[in-house]
Amino acid sequence: MNLSFELCSRPRNAAATREAILAAANARFLAESYDQVGMRDIARDVGVDPALISRYFGSKEDLFNSVLEGCGDGSDLTAGDRATFGERVAHDLVYGPKKEFKLRWLLLMLRSITSPKAAEIIQRGSKAKFYQPFTDWVGGEDAEIKARMTAGFIMGLTVSRDITGGFDMTEEQCERFKARIATTLQSFIDS
Repeated sequence: MNLSFELCSRPRNAAATREAILAAANARFLAESYDQVGMRDIARDVGVDPALISRYFGSKEDLFNSVLEGCGDGSDLTAGDRATFGERVAHDLVYGPKKEFKLRWLLLMLRSITSPKAAEIIQRGSKAKFYQPFTDWVGGEDAEIKARMTAGFIMGLTVSRDITGGFDMTEEQCERFKARIATTLQSFIDS
């Protein structure tokens, strides 16, 4: 795999180098499993010495974690009034644009989850950056259960929508679908 993230076409500075390394690592982890990706490969893709990657990111585990951090944290779910959660999220699921970066994030995780080390990093990061904050936001009795049900429901619909290219329904069907999703999501949060 030869990815071109040559540094000679831009000024050599720490921020540009760090971003180029991160971009190359992201591309590698998307294309190959965690265990197949080597620091030397990433360094070669960027045109830097492998020691420079260690200086900026530390270990391969730290670099992988930095790539995962770029995948988002789900804070958009909790931005807004709790009483309109179901409606907001349902509208985004039915009418929102395809979110290419979320599919890449899912692919990246699926490619690497078979590695015990990558699985540990993914699980730790998912809990710390998404599930725990979301569970805290949901709050109340059975918050963990409600958060998992809500996240699973949203992920399932998002993947279904994006993989098939949309829901392919009439406007009337989309409105009824959105109303059902909104009711279900709000019930997960409010129950």
